[in-house]
Amino acid sequence: MIRFNHMKNYINSSKVLKTGAMVAVLFMGQSCGISVLDEDVVSGISNDYLNTAQGFNDGVNSVYTGLRDWYGTERGNNFTVFGTDTYQNGADGSHKFINTYDGAFDARSAHVREVWDLFYATINGANAVIERAPNVTGITDAVRKERVAEVKAIRAHHYFILTQLFGGVDLRLTETLTPTKVAARATVPQMYTAIIKDLEEAIPDLDARYRHPNYGRFTKAAAQHLLGKVYLTKATSEAKAADDYAKAEALLKQVIATPGAALLADFGDVHRQGNEMNNEVVFGVQYTTNPLSNGGGNNSHLYFLMEYDVMPGMRRDVTNGRPFKRYMPTKYTLNQVFVNRENDSRYYKTFKDVYYSNNPGTYNTNYDKSKAKITVAAGDTAIYDPGFEMPEAERAKRKYQVLTPSMYDERRFPALRKNIDGNRADLTAEQGVRDYIAFRLADTYLMLAEAQFKQGKVDEATQNINMVRRRAAWPGKQKEMEITPAQLTMDFIMEERERELLGEQMRWFDLKRWGVLVERVKLHNNQAAPNIKDFHVLRPIPQNQIDRVEGGPSAFPQNPGF
Repeated sequence: MIRFNHMKNYINSSKVLKTGAMVAVLFMGQSCGISVLDEDVVSGISNDYLNTAQGFNDGVNSVYTGLRDWYGTERGNNFTVFGTDTYQNGADGSHKFINTYDGAFDARSAHVREVWDLFYATINGANAVIERAPNVTGITDAVRKERVAEVKAIRAHHYFILTQLFGGVDLRLTETLTPTKVAARATVPQMYTAIIKDLEEAIPDLDARYRHPNYGRFTKAAAQHLLGKVYLTKATSEAKAADDYAKAEALLKQVIATPGAALLADFGDVHRQGNEMNNEVVFGVQYTTNPLSNGGGNNSHLYFLMEYDVMPGMRRDVTNGRPFKRYMPTKYTLNQVFVNRENDSRYYKTFKDVYYSNNPGTYNTNYDKSKAKITVAAGDTAIYDPGFEMPEAERAKRKYQVLTPSMYDERRFPALRKNIDGNRADLTAEQGVRDYIAFRLADTYLMLAEAQFKQGKVDEATQNINMVRRRAAWPGKQKEMEITPAQLTMDFIMEERERELLGEQMRWFDLKRWGVLVERVKLHNNQAAPNIKDFHVLRPIPQNQIDRVEGGPSAFPQNPGF
């Protein structure tokens, strides 16, 4: 039996797709999902409901809802930001072991269990929609084909994430209606075959417009971007083929050529709140200001902030955010990745450098001892983080505290601007309301450059890198930002991706794809360096999955090292 926690529609008929209502489909044979209940709950619906136009629409919407289990969540960020060369743990949080790779990160960890169970709930929902689609009445064939294509793209997305995290997993492409204890791990080549097949079948039937009139639906460009990344990743996996980079290149070129696709003129505008629906966004995951239909919300605003709210002249507010102090940039990030600040605007447009007083008064200083006290009025600068060492004599002239790199610690560090959410309900709210930008065109350009570089097309790769770099330049510095083909190396590409994409749930996957995760973490993440081992390029299979399979570990083996 399929249970629907039925709300209005995840995808509404207005111009902008918002999760103004959400459907959670619980497929009991696979795992449990998480839902937000509306006042109108309908449970115990028969299997025939999915064969109706409304049931089919609800089923599709529930599959879209599954994207919120990854993008903007603590688990999605912990698995991609922590334990890399560019971020390490700050002071707070109960999942530091994901950064440090110590013994606490094992098969019983909550995040691996949550990702596994929630992803399979979405996958089974996708399987149901795909299988039931031919029998649905009351919709046109064109709508039926497009919705099935969207759902196939999301199923491919979820299997792609699972494959990168765990290796070969249980590959289920048909609906599971009743509980089963039979499961087996597919091979990595089998996983890629299924992922690519879904996306190749989806692309012809997806909307060809860069921006879908029901904003938030998967489009042809979004699926091409994803498939390009799949081929780029497959190229260094055990499933690699000689033409992977060429296929990635062709797909990514098609995304860039889509009418309407464009890099914004100002890097700082890409993640400006209220501007999440812009021409650089290839695909965004929808959130909403309605607390009844926002699920857990986009929580990314919590994790990248420093402890500004206990500093002289400051208190916590909605504008500056609720600082969980989870992710602290490494010295490598600050001193090497973002070293060219004279020409490149991305350091100051990525990190927050000024805090204006919202708690006026006279205070003893605590970290900037160049003066004994500061007096600030509302709106005055209370904290200035220049990103470089400032001599004590110069700091003493300032009427505020200056936070320099030598003063950084796990509570005080440069805070990422990209996710700050000033439209939350109140200063304690964890539910963020911003859409999450999952795919964007700058990433498309950088992946295209990587695919071309790997094929020896260095001139073309350099041109695409320079597209991104010119946009990042301070006014009048575009020429200084350009590089020559002789300067383009894989190390340069690795750093350029973080200058552009820092904190956007990609780095762990990038390092794994390049085969340098262990090497670079040892070099640049001092907290993780003592513990990370070669086997950490995979995450542990959740123990509850192994336990519920008939045959246990012999039928569903754990990844090595866990």
